Amino acid sequence: MIESSGAALVTRGLAKRYGKRVALDGLDLRVPAGVVYGFLGPNGAGKTTTMRILTGLVHADAGSVELLGKPFGRRDRRRLFDVGALIESPSFYPFLSGRENLRALAAAGAPVPATRVDEVLALVNLRERASDKVSGYSLGMKQRLGIAAALLGDPKLLLLDEPANGLDPAGIVGMRDTLRALAAEGRTVLVSSHILSEVEQLADVVGIVAHGRLVREGPVERLLREGGTVRVRVAPEEIAAAAAALERAAGPDDVSVDSTPGGDWLVVRFDPSHAAELNRALVAAGVYASRIEAGATLESLFLEVTGSTPDVGAGGGAGGGDGASPAVPS
Repeated sequence: MIESSGAALVTRGLAKRYGKRVALDGLDLRVPAGVVYGFLGPNGAGKTTTMRILTGLVHADAGSVELLGKPFGRRDRRRLFDVGALIESPSFYPFLSGRENLRALAAAGAPVPATRVDEVLALVNLRERASDKVSGYSLGMKQRLGIAAALLGDPKLLLLDEPANGLDPAGIVGMRDTLRALAAEGRTVLVSSHILSEVEQLADVVGIVAHGRLVREGPVERLLREGGTVRVRVAPEEIAAAAAALERAAGPDDVSVDSTPGGDWLVVRFDPSHAAELNRALVAAGVYASRIEAGATLESLFLEVTGSTPDVGAGGGAGGGDGASPAVPS
């Protein structure tokens, strides 16, 4: 039984099929209020299907959803006025300006103050291009405009599918700062992304899905500590002596070798905060490491629990979804 107290979003036993293909197979999520939640998984794992269900674009075959502490179902679409969403690539009228597009969206949804359009344009750093036609926007600018659209109603819960798609490095940093600031104001931000290194820096909590089911969920810091490893680099001729010393310190089944050009890394399953103990064991054996570093990353955890590789590497761009169409709910 999932406890929903203090949660902005809870799903219980969420299931969805498309013909014979299982998109969701009993998905249980709990997204705490006021955090940035990283929603991760390989292509086809069910991430975009989940977000479509959360925004009322499709209906689940089974299971239940709670949004902002209340059950959410077919007849509760007005509840989405408290939810902002960007699912895959945003759609706009190309021959209207960015500002005009946002005004059209604002007129179709819940009432918003007249000043809100310019507020969200400033928030996503588009004020200077707000009067330009969207047909002249880059992919990254359209993505930022999509996030501005999701923020129009001043939502308590923000659902973003690949928000960094098309952004350059400076844009990604700016996006991270914006989303962290929104969470600091008490909003909840759920981000689906393939850029694992960025999610590691951005998210407070992550949930990893595979084959339509949750396989790991919790605070990023705790998950990385629980799956912690330490990487120790030594000269090739010292690998045997180093491995023996580390096995005595950590255990014979907790040491492996990762060979790279110019030297070898020994990977030790060990709490990174106690890495000094490994260093002392090496020194006692007469071995001096050229480098010792924490080896646990969100990418390595992702690979371990999903049994797959990311669709794009940790620094790459967005991959595809699992069959969603773009929408900002109104």
